Amino acid sequence: MQNKLLQLVKATITSIIVALLITMLLIFAINLFLGQEIEATISLVNKVSITINDNKPQEEAVLNQETSRLVNYPEYGTKYATIEINKIGVNLPVYFGDTLEILKKGVGHSSGSYFPGEGGSIVYMGHNSKNVFRRFSELQIGNEIKVTTTYGEFTYKIYDMQLIKETETEKLPIQEEKEILMVYTCYPFNNIGHATQRYVVYAELEK
Repeated sequence: MQNKLLQLVKATITSIIVALLITMLLIFAINLFLGQEIEATISLVNKVSITINDNKPQEEAVLNQETSRLVNYPEYGTKYATIEINKIGVNLPVYFGDTLEILKKGVGHSSGSYFPGEGGSIVYMGHNSKNVFRRFSELQIGNEIKVTTTYGEFTYKIYDMQLIKETETEKLPIQEEKEILMVYTCYPFNNIGHATQRYVVYAELEK
């Protein structure tokens, strides 16, 4: 009787382990394949709704020193700057906008935030891929981030890094009292599929 009970317990444990392994494999497969399908679908919609204007001629943006506001803002989807972070070997184009199509090309600039030189919050984002922000964990307080725009160069010094939830929008505050550059990417850095956390780097403009 005890042997039969022991065999039953072992069989049950084995079945549970096999079921867990199958479930994990299914979740991985769904993230890998379905995630790509979803991104491809959204990307198609983005292509219909917006075209990235790499070479489209437009009036050059100029910073009005009296009002601290730009004259001739970049068009949505247009490259208007580069971002350099020497500490982690980053030198990437910055586009005005944050669609999936834009993020495939470089770094996106949230349309709800200010532009460099305007004295408020600037929000940039990029993928956690190898050639973009995968090495964010190597950044330290005091490291510099340089943004070169069509109307000037701006250097920011990192003063904080935080791991936040994607729903914690209050951790990316838009204010106009101080020029702060907030750059974020998905976390974990080696994540496949949808990530619910963000790694944010906070930097203030050097005077």
